Amino acid sequence: MSQTALPVRVPLVTQPMGLWASLSAARRNVLSIIPDIATRQPMVSGKTGKRWHMVMDPEALRRILLEKLDDYPKSDVTKNLLRPAIGESLFVAEGAHWRWQRRTAAPAFSHRNVTNLGPIMTAAAERSAARIVAAGKRAVNVHEEMVQATFEVISDVTFSGDEGFDRTAVHHAIDAYIAEAGRVSLLDMIGAPEWFPRPNRLFAGKAVARMKQMADHAVTSRNSRPSGTVPDLLDLLLAGEDPETHRSMNTAELRDNLLAFIVAGHETTALTLSWALYLCAFDPQIQDAARAEAQAALPYGAPATADDLPNLPFIRMIIDEALRLYPPAALVSRTAKKPDMLCGREVRTGDTVILPIYALHRNHLLWPDPDRFDPRRFVDRKAIARYTYLPFGDGPRICIGASFALQEAVIILATLLARFRFTPVPGRNPNPVMILTLRPEGGVWLQAEPVQP
Repeated sequence: MSQTALPVRVPLVTQPMGLWASLSAARRNVLSIIPDIATRQPMVSGKTGKRWHMVMDPEALRRILLEKLDDYPKSDVTKNLLRPAIGESLFVAEGAHWRWQRRTAAPAFSHRNVTNLGPIMTAAAERSAARIVAAGKRAVNVHEEMVQATFEVISDVTFSGDEGFDRTAVHHAIDAYIAEAGRVSLLDMIGAPEWFPRPNRLFAGKAVARMKQMADHAVTSRNSRPSGTVPDLLDLLLAGEDPETHRSMNTAELRDNLLAFIVAGHETTALTLSWALYLCAFDPQIQDAARAEAQAALPYGAPATADDLPNLPFIRMIIDEALRLYPPAALVSRTAKKPDMLCGREVRTGDTVILPIYALHRNHLLWPDPDRFDPRRFVDRKAIARYTYLPFGDGPRICIGASFALQEAVIILATLLARFRFTPVPGRNPNPVMILTLRPEGGVWLQAEPVQP
């Protein structure tokens, strides 16, 4: 790798775009509508059908995500995209309805419960390594492989023991919904009301209905499991109760939250691992250092476990840096419910406030040489200024499954790097494209050469 080479990135806009050009660009890649100046300024504003503001200033982000949380709910566009599939779950709900669900679900993601689920992640890492070995000398699409591995994890921690639950069908339904419904519509960009039908989301409705039907069946048919069995996510949520209102989730609420966790809990981690493996192949020296750490920390030929995490700090740094360069939720939006001032600029009621995490993480005012791959930025995480790094959001709505995702990612990445040397396939660089999440279009194709522990 050349010392001046940079990993793949999204070409950002250098000239203003009108409504039609913005729509066309956004349907191909939402991130392509971000102006390049957003990586060099604290805030950028404009109008494309509706007034909008892109915010990269940490203090303004703190105001949006923490101090004035209720004044900046998730945008109608975001809700329109997600609600048909995951209802009024944690990812969509606002206000009191969100708060009681969060209080009810939070214990399921305690450090103890996440650690107890480590063996499921370790088993998935072992199966992933076996599939890569079975591929022999053929190039491997590690993105496809990571999607399979992380879906095994999330389905095992969500519906363990439910043999009647068709996991493959749910997986395909989720993918079909994102592919059909996740693209920005002109109706979204001009602010059309939610009740106005979006044809592509209507088309995806059958897949969603089938997915919900199967999840409902899994919830209602769950029987008690043998004593001593580690409780899975469904067990924990069934037993959950809001400590303030003593309310528990009904079947529809359980189903919507479980589907939300499945969607968010496997694809985002799969993307993080895919980009991390691409970056390791891009920089062989960093990969070699990570492999040395993994092999020193793990018993001969053994996969990583949750107990190994304290001995894998550099692997964790690679995950952190992959999340900086390619955050799965690379752009999120809010709707201003009250007038406000951000960065000395007027925000009116109804304005769209965009948090372009991709531009924040590459902002030259906040990060030195921001497009360079350098995991050692995270040697001291406490030195990273708050609200400059938001792969999981922040404030009260920070991702409830962040510790789960990080544990899973470190376990899988350490296991694979200890056993394989990954190298790029010439001419097959991934293309970062965001629909609902920042995906490597075309896959991440790598050669995987087994190495001795």
